Amino acid sequence: MNNFVTDAINLKSYNLSESDKIIVMYSKDKGLIRGVAKGVKKPKSKLGARMDLLVANKLMLYKGKNLDRICQAEALNTFNKTRQDMDKIFYSMYITEVVNNFGIEDDPCSKEVYELLYKGLQKISESESKVEILLAVIKFQLKMMQISGFGIEFETCLCCGNRVKDENMYFSSKLGGILCGHCNENYNLPVMLHYKLRDFLVAMLQFDYDYKSDYDEKANEKVCTVCFELLKDYINGHSSKSFRTTDILQEV
Repeated sequence: MNNFVTDAINLKSYNLSESDKIIVMYSKDKGLIRGVAKGVKKPKSKLGARMDLLVANKLMLYKGKNLDRICQAEALNTFNKTRQDMDKIFYSMYITEVVNNFGIEDDPCSKEVYELLYKGLQKISESESKVEILLAVIKFQLKMMQISGFGIEFETCLCCGNRVKDENMYFSSKLGGILCGHCNENYNLPVMLHYKLRDFLVAMLQFDYDYKSDYDEKANEKVCTVCFELLKDYINGHSSKSFRTTDILQEV
């Protein structure tokens, strides 16, 4: 049998012809996949809006030699509340772009990444404030990097190996973690990280989307924005592909 069924979230799309598109998706079983949506641009297409970006579908695909063909699609979640808010759209596009840049075909972590992305998009969609949106994105950034093998060291100095407790530290995107003040005398890293901000980031990594900790309750937009930008720069530095959504976010 050349057909297979999987759950997948639409990440990107490309025009293939006057009526066809190539849809880039992240699937629960096979990681990154690309499928041709035949006739999707026609008004009476059976696939229609299910091939829009930021839609999770249960798909049936025909395994092709070069590209799979999308035969059927049943929408699992359109994250409808996202489409009514520009912040939600931009940040949702950002986390899908992270998955597109770090995801791979036949990913052994496909189920974990798919569920992380699905929960992240759902949490953004349900958010009632900019802070809640940013909290969801920060949790996604940290967890996605950990799954991808780029987890950040927040507990001990990468130079001397000593645990950094209630003192300011310095963050290195290149090294992937923190340096204590003493060791930084040799490195002169410019990005200082307050220990309370570090504690906040550790909590965001440890706690699930559904758990509302004291850090979630006390977070404000300034703290969340600082953390998002720090993680965004870290992710950009470890990605082999450039990001388009972060340029848009800076403009708005």
